[in-house]
Amino acid sequence: MSVAILTDSTAYLPAEAVIRYGISVVPLSVVIGDEVLAEGTEISPGDVAAALLRKARVTTSRPNPDAFAAAYRTAAEAGATEVVSLHLSAEFSGTYEAALLAAEEAPLPVRVVDTRMVAMALGYCVLAAAEVARSGGTADQAVAAAQARAKGTAGLFYVDTLEYLRRGGRIGAARAMLGSALAVKPLLHLADGRIQPLEKVRTAGRAIARLEELALAHAGVAEVDLAVHHLAAAERAEALAERLREQVPNLGELQVSEVGAVIGAHAGPGLLAVVVSPR
Repeated sequence: MSVAILTDSTAYLPAEAVIRYGISVVPLSVVIGDEVLAEGTEISPGDVAAALLRKARVTTSRPNPDAFAAAYRTAAEAGATEVVSLHLSAEFSGTYEAALLAAEEAPLPVRVVDTRMVAMALGYCVLAAAEVARSGGTADQAVAAAQARAKGTAGLFYVDTLEYLRRGGRIGAARAMLGSALAVKPLLHLADGRIQPLEKVRTAGRAIARLEELALAHAGVAEVDLAVHHLAAAERAEALAERLREQVPNLGELQVSEVGAVIGAHAGPGLLAVVVSPR
């Protein structure tokens, strides 16, 4: 392909899709204490869940611009004439900024895109761009396909507690404390590149049932792909996925996966999420 597609490790793409489309993935890092570990190769979601439960200090870190520079050089050496570099929301991370810095010195044109998404909400944007590139489309066409996919995609989240989002600075301390005091089980969603509160539900069972209802409402009768993510909640995720499989009338692909270490570090054990992405 003359247009190379690159993303970061928070897209949580299936390994076979990365291979099929020749997508380059630059990892973010998780920092536990003083140890810096690359997502996807040096630390697992289970490692992060265990660290959070033992109340270790867990933070995350964007890739160094040098990592993007190396990836862009590799694409040029492989024969690409342009790169489309698609990343998680700049509201969550400095990853987009790091990619922009590297693009300025790249040996070929690089289109850096802030998708305003994360996890498979980002992943579906990447796959849309990769499909265009594989069929011989231009970088502009690949970017347009990714942006069109992002526009219709919904990300819905249930977390057992807002504490981990508070620790990571992804939600305000006052809001997190209020939620804890009221024993609220929060539902959240992606809105304008941020994680925003959506509804408050009193029990985990009711919250997950409501998550299912919201996912079905977003799916409607359109042809959609679904991703069910979790952290240390595999049984819940599989059960939810099976219910959605039975009820979504025009379901394309449905995948169930544990989120990677970076998103897990901010959401915490018990996370359950549904990404609804119209084709």
